[in-house]
Amino acid sequence: MAKAVRMMEDNLTLCDAVVFVLDARAPASSFNPKLRDLVKNKPVLYLFNKADLADGRADGLVSLLKENGKNALKFSANYSGALRKLQEAMSALVAEKSRRLKEKGSARPMRFLIAGVPNTGKSTVINLLSGGKHAQTGDKAGVTRGKQWVKCGAFELLDTPGTMPPYFENQKFARRLAYVGSVNDDILEYDEIALALLEELFATYPLGLSERYGITGGEPLEMLDQVCVRRGFILRGNEYDYERGERALVDDFRKGKLGKVCLDNPDDCAEIGLI
Repeated sequence: MAKAVRMMEDNLTLCDAVVFVLDARAPASSFNPKLRDLVKNKPVLYLFNKADLADGRADGLVSLLKENGKNALKFSANYSGALRKLQEAMSALVAEKSRRLKEKGSARPMRFLIAGVPNTGKSTVINLLSGGKHAQTGDKAGVTRGKQWVKCGAFELLDTPGTMPPYFENQKFARRLAYVGSVNDDILEYDEIALALLEELFATYPLGLSERYGITGGEPLEMLDQVCVRRGFILRGNEYDYERGERALVDDFRKGKLGKVCLDNPDDCAEIGLI
């Protein structure tokens, strides 16, 4: 991650603006304050990506950022007209710079740094803008390994590896990144993540748990029992297969099968420095 940040710092002078790709289900958790400090006075667009998996709380956070003078857009590649809206937002971000260059006789494309923590959908955004699969994509953290310049019409885009803070001072944000897949699954303690996810979802989005698993209450482990029962994860001796239950729960959450969610709130945005 430190290498990725240094690489961005070295190339930032070549860029006219920055697009921070955030996960709309956890926009504060997926914001790296180190990147904000890095871009300094460059114009920034905060892109609330994967918005098709987020509920109205994400709309409220987008509005909150705008009220605080930030450029923000709720976005999903699955939305009708998504490409046009994104292009318009990016063009507006660099309109003044583009005008000054044209007055000087320069017709070079506007250059954007595309940045964000792993698995927020940076490469998917780039492929939508470029009209093809120019950036490597995947459903797990750490797919993009090095910088990639991608040309797309009036823009040139610098794709970068996902960057994560070197440590997590706030475990709440760290857990939410794990929920949405921005932390490598190979290093996760799935039992801890699954139980924490159940507790948080029951407190904020109980309907999804009720409709998917029939959960109406109980301690996290009791709720995990219900996940195993509903999914048929029963071992010999009538014991619950917790490992399969934990992974199924997290997978269901990531695929939106527990309903649309936004785990972060305005206080979280203020705490992480997003506003």
